[in-house]
Amino acid sequence: MSAPDKRRWGRRSGPSVAVGPGERVLAAATSGDGVVLAGTRDAFYVVRDGDTRRVPWEQVEAAGWDRDTDTFRLSEVGAWGEQRPVHTATLDEPGRLLELVHERVTASVVLQRHVRLGRRLGLRVIARRAPSGAGGVQWVYEYDEGVDPDDPEVRAAAREALELAQRDVGLP
Repeated sequence: MSAPDKRRWGRRSGPSVAVGPGERVLAAATSGDGVVLAGTRDAFYVVRDGDTRRVPWEQVEAAGWDRDTDTFRLSEVGAWGEQRPVHTATLDEPGRLLELVHERVTASVVLQRHVRLGRRLGLRVIARRAPSGAGGVQWVYEYDEGVDPDDPEVRAAAREALELAQRDVGLP
């Protein structure tokens, strides 16, 4: 019996995405207007009009899928007061991409703790790192709507919460 014809029996090929050294595409989808979204073990890729943007998983702030409109949305971590990069695409067939995004983003979170500053408002102390374990831990704050990060009391509470979180997990 001869070897199977790879063209016929091989894996179905997906959209082509140029990824970083040592990375391979684990899941990908293409929108109707040609935007390619892909994920590797280490990063999320957006290819739009020939331009490729690589977003490490630990830099993904949020991602979601709207079933009613078939719209995928991913926002990047940003600096307070600045516009965060947001990537959207309408996907007829997201395939395994949604599962991969959820798995990789979750794997990047080392710690997330909400700290109350009053009756309702507060901030989150978040520690993230690459799911592969490469690189150091990044500590960030996320403020509830209406919290002023420049307020001296907020800054002191944030600093104290960060120190406590770092001690609790043994990571500076």
